[in-house]
Amino acid sequence: MESFWNDRYTQKGWAYGKTPNHYIKEKLAFFSPGSILFPAEGEGRNAVYAASLGWNVSAFDFSIKGKDKAKLLAEQYNVTIDYQIARFTEEYYPPESFDIIALTSVHFDPALKTIMHQRLDTYLKTGGYIILEAYSKEHHTLNRLDPNLGGPPSADYMYSIDEIKHDFSNYEFIELQRKDIFMNEGLYHNGQSSVIQFIGKKQKLR
Repeated sequence: MESFWNDRYTQKGWAYGKTPNHYIKEKLAFFSPGSILFPAEGEGRNAVYAASLGWNVSAFDFSIKGKDKAKLLAEQYNVTIDYQIARFTEEYYPPESFDIIALTSVHFDPALKTIMHQRLDTYLKTGGYIILEAYSKEHHTLNRLDPNLGGPPSADYMYSIDEIKHDFSNYEFIELQRKDIFMNEGLYHNGQSSVIQFIGKKQKLR
């Protein structure tokens, strides 16, 4: 999997553009800057945007080429981000380190999905927020008809509302919906897509 993403991020330009995910941009406007974590951050477009707003930004990914692109983008915007190279379940941050954890188009291996949600939960402060936008399981049908839409190869990697409710049962659901949107993100997220959008406030430790 590392080789796939390193190959993609080696290509000229930014695979998903330089501008942040629309949902992240819209929702961060409601929060005062603090500490934020971007898992599987790839080429850094969301992390760099948050840093430009004054957030103390941490990010991780297993792609070295993604980190290289993120470093270059951060230099272009004259910001600093803490970007670590780590595979899922091998990343580590101290408990309750972050005010927000933001996930955009992060699609974990099905065997790791709940495990990673639990790990990320430990890194979030009580009273902190998860912000998530990812492809819904309904997107799989759309993606089979038009591969240019983007998204993982199997619906098992994608999200349902019930999965969110199960894995984040210790959260207050500020927003949780499946929504049809038009994506226009670089080379690989383009067209009418189905996503899950979630904002949750952590109420207690597990």
